[in-house]
Amino acid sequence: MNPYKLLRSERINVQVAKVTFANPPVNLISPETVSELFDLITELSKDELLKAVIFASRTEDYFYNHFDLSKFGDFPKPQNDGDVPLWTDIIFRLSQAPFISIALIRGRTRGGGNELALAMDLRYASKEKAFFGQPEVGTGILPGGGGSEWLPRVIGRDRALEVILTGMDYDAETAEKYGWITRSVSDDELDSFVDNITERLVSFDKQALISAKSQINRASLPPREDFLNSYKEFSESMKWPSLITNLQNMAELASHVGPAELEKNLGYYLGVRKKDV
Repeated sequence: MNPYKLLRSERINVQVAKVTFANPPVNLISPETVSELFDLITELSKDELLKAVIFASRTEDYFYNHFDLSKFGDFPKPQNDGDVPLWTDIIFRLSQAPFISIALIRGRTRGGGNELALAMDLRYASKEKAFFGQPEVGTGILPGGGGSEWLPRVIGRDRALEVILTGMDYDAETAEKYGWITRSVSDDELDSFVDNITERLVSFDKQALISAKSQINRASLPPREDFLNSYKEFSESMKWPSLITNLQNMAELASHVGPAELEKNLGYYLGVRKKDV
């Protein structure tokens, strides 16, 4: 029996699990998403037979999307000074988990959702249907879940600046060119491609897989302290007056173009004023 409301975890076999996320209509990351992800990653990390976990979505047009800012006050917070925020803990645990995490990406992957994908080991995206972005600055706040730490390492400082400062959406082919994702694959071939990669990986010894992952983490993983600082700065930016102004502007845009259209093409509309619609 699946104990989660927004996540479904199923075993493909003893060595492979598949996690699918659904928070329709647009897969926003909610407080409940954070709590369930923490519990699930903790649970999966205890399974000594598990070698690979595939993360996918059951919501059309969306993989994992940005935070639901309207519920920010309800997101899990550290209980004591020095405690690690739950979202930061998820990002760090996933990047170091004793299994290979594989993102099977269809649809929009923005903000916290993009940060979650960046913490995964391998990212395979639909060439036709996957899009990526960090919309925080365009909203008037800062990234807080590792976007500012991962992106300069995987795509370079200048491209990371472009991505974060413009808030634009990037298609899968551009993301692949930048090194943002592992590979873009034609949508009709994506599932079989990920299945074949996973089958190959789990044919190898788990100790060798996870030890090699640890070596690469040692050379590339952002320091834990940087993740903590970013989440603190993100939380502080939620108090900036620019956020209220920008959210009001976006609400006005939504009244003109419709909420579904606004979210689908958020990267574009962040740079559009109401009079331009």
